[in-house]
Amino acid sequence: MDTYILLQHYWWFVISLLGALLVLLLFVQGGNSMLFSLPKNEEQRKMMVNSTGRKWEFTFTTLVTFGGAFFASFPMFYSTSFGGAYWLWMIILFSFVLQAVSYEFQSKAGNLLGKKTYQTFLVINGVVGPVLLGGAVATFFTGSDFYVNKDNMTELMPIISSWGSAWHGLDALANPWNVVLGLAVFFLARILGALYFINNINDDDFVARCRRSLIINGGFFLVFFLAFVIRTLFADGFAVNPDTQEVYMQSYKYFINFIQMPVVLAVFLIGVVLVLFGLAMSILKKTFDKGIWFTGAGTVLAVLALFLCAGFNNTAYYPSTGDLQSSLTLANSCSSLFTLKTMAYVSILVPFVVAYIFYAWRSIDNKKIDAEEMNEGGHAY
Repeated sequence: MDTYILLQHYWWFVISLLGALLVLLLFVQGGNSMLFSLPKNEEQRKMMVNSTGRKWEFTFTTLVTFGGAFFASFPMFYSTSFGGAYWLWMIILFSFVLQAVSYEFQSKAGNLLGKKTYQTFLVINGVVGPVLLGGAVATFFTGSDFYVNKDNMTELMPIISSWGSAWHGLDALANPWNVVLGLAVFFLARILGALYFINNINDDDFVARCRRSLIINGGFFLVFFLAFVIRTLFADGFAVNPDTQEVYMQSYKYFINFIQMPVVLAVFLIGVVLVLFGLAMSILKKTFDKGIWFTGAGTVLAVLALFLCAGFNNTAYYPSTGDLQSSLTLANSCSSLFTLKTMAYVSILVPFVVAYIFYAWRSIDNKKIDAEEMNEGGHAY
């Protein structure tokens, strides 16, 4: 494998890892989606808001980093998806802006809209964010309606890609399988949110409510997740001829990818087992509060494997349903060799950033949130 191909695969791995971490950090949105259904009183609701409020920046930063890394390493995807499916991405980003504003202003004295309104904004972000992000990721397997004309690159103000539908991204929701994965991500986020509360909040009644919520959300997650995975494994996939770069439909493409990449398959299976282990132990064992670490780690591994399956092994990671040959692959959508190589040197700093995040996370969570802390005054959302 030559250097250019190696760097293309390296940066797809980085993108995949960032996407997997983003799904894990959606526990903030999942927790917020239950803001009016999970607590029994205002005190418990305040503990929920302060629990997720100390972590929302991690999710937002990872989302921005995910988009920035895509722009730098695979600019054709950025211009095609973010430029063409802009209504989908604008709604996602707007819901995250609502979240940031809500945390900062809901408890401000004299705010015009009132605390309940800002909490409603948090719930909206908690539902819209995971569902639409899951739907957007599903298009990596189901395809999107766009066209790419690289001949226009020679023009002064080129329009390289165009969207085939006037809905500009919202048409993804017309495909039921995109919605299925969106709902799977939504219920997974709620599971992660409940597990995080169990680990982070010291209130026996509230923790018991979180454990009960795991049963319902876990059941819905398994139904939607298994439906999407089974359908994807046995559906036709978007394969790439490595010699001619021609894109064509191949039966059982993603199933074949897993078989031909046993390491990726192992990562996926280990991830699924960890998700189920953390979920089951948290439901069955009333003193077990470490489920977020098992299910969280499993989420990262399983989502990472799905991203790798979508892009590795001569697969079009962003397929076009309007024109197969417009589909984006690692080879035809990446940055130059110089850009990928330069960014690879910069990425050496990533482990240090991760270490800092881990340190900051541990410092914030060194003591569980309880009612007494909420009544002490000081900074509280």
